[in-house]
Amino acid sequence: MSTYWCEHAVLPGGARRHVRVVTDRGRIVEVIAESAIEPGDVVLHGLVLPGLANAHSHAFHRALRGRTHGEEGNFWTWRDGMYALADHLDPDSYRRLATAVFAEMVLAGYTAVGEFHYLHHGPSGRPYDDPNAMGAALVEAAAAAGIRLTLLDTVYLAGGLTGSGHLPLDEVQQRFSDGSAEAWIERVSGLRPGLGWRVGAAVHSVRAVPCDDLALVGDTARREQWPLHAHLSEQPGENLACEAFYGRTPARVLADEGLLGGTTSLVHATHLTDDDVALLGGAGSCAVFCPTTERDLADGIGPARALAEAGARLAVGSDQHAVVDPFEEVRGVEMHERLASLERGRFSPSDLLAIATLDGYHSLGWPDGGILASNHVADLVAVRTDSPRTAGCALDQVLYAATSADVTDVVVGGEHVVSGGQHRLGDVGRLLAESISAVRR
Repeated sequence: MSTYWCEHAVLPGGARRHVRVVTDRGRIVEVIAESAIEPGDVVLHGLVLPGLANAHSHAFHRALRGRTHGEEGNFWTWRDGMYALADHLDPDSYRRLATAVFAEMVLAGYTAVGEFHYLHHGPSGRPYDDPNAMGAALVEAAAAAGIRLTLLDTVYLAGGLTGSGHLPLDEVQQRFSDGSAEAWIERVSGLRPGLGWRVGAAVHSVRAVPCDDLALVGDTARREQWPLHAHLSEQPGENLACEAFYGRTPARVLADEGLLGGTTSLVHATHLTDDDVALLGGAGSCAVFCPTTERDLADGIGPARALAEAGARLAVGSDQHAVVDPFEEVRGVEMHERLASLERGRFSPSDLLAIATLDGYHSLGWPDGGILASNHVADLVAVRTDSPRTAGCALDQVLYAATSADVTDVVVGGEHVVSGGQHRLGDVGRLLAESISAVRR
């Protein structure tokens, strides 16, 4: 049992002062406001938030940060560099890299991550002796870094989509594929979730999974009670190809195959029609926005406000990790809306907090997270309120001003993983530099 005494904490009814959070076996058992410090309490200064969820991550993309800006291009040219990087990874190097990346996330304030995992096999698609060796590397990395993990094991069957149909897998993409949806199910059945991590399903995209295979994936996710994620309409080219071949938008294809619902999350959801927005909202699905990636790759600005008004949930992710900062991501949802609408206050402070916490956890299959209340997971993030960025802020508007540099303490499952701005693994910058240099040969 551990007890954390918070100078201020955000509870379901708003910010309160002098809050004691009592935890036992990784869960919150009692929350008491206006409470005095007691012997043995761990003191957390500043403002304590519920755990912050990173609902969309590709851990190995972190090795591309600061290396893709020398020439003009777009998402597709960036992808060439990403594929070249993937060719250098094996279970050992992936574990080391992912450990450092996940540690960077925790240091920034993320307490849960959805790893959209499609790098399954060895070169030319040859399975490792353990067909889930790459997934196991991610599980080990998350445990070492102290972050809650949903392993979103991804179906990837085709090399792309044109108006004439799906393309065969290229040499690099062979590593991503099990060959069929049935083979994916067989491999994923070998995963045994444990303490601190869960399994989810993912459809890479309608580009990479033919329509005839989608229903089987959706049925499996429902039967196993897994969250289901998919990239959706990140690029206009995806929409054009889908409409030319299937006569429908990607969102309509997913809806027609039964993949939309309350446990489904659509990543990016940038280039949607009004009908697409109504489909996602009517199904109560979640749209996962990744603002720092979407602007880095010149993807565009998605219709966040319209989706929320239609009934969709919203969450955020750091995707390719050009930036690892939960405050920048959630703030980006509001700021992009301001640019698109020429209006401020498109989302309230409480809306943004829910996007970063409660709805992000829900997207990842942790409905008992993202809130400081009894019978929920004991994930807490302490943020300075006296830094050059946050000094003078109203407590309910810290999300608009703070950055990852203001995070001092992070508790995940009751464990004090970051204390005084230091991760338990030590120098995270050194871990990143060493692990990235090993795969950038």
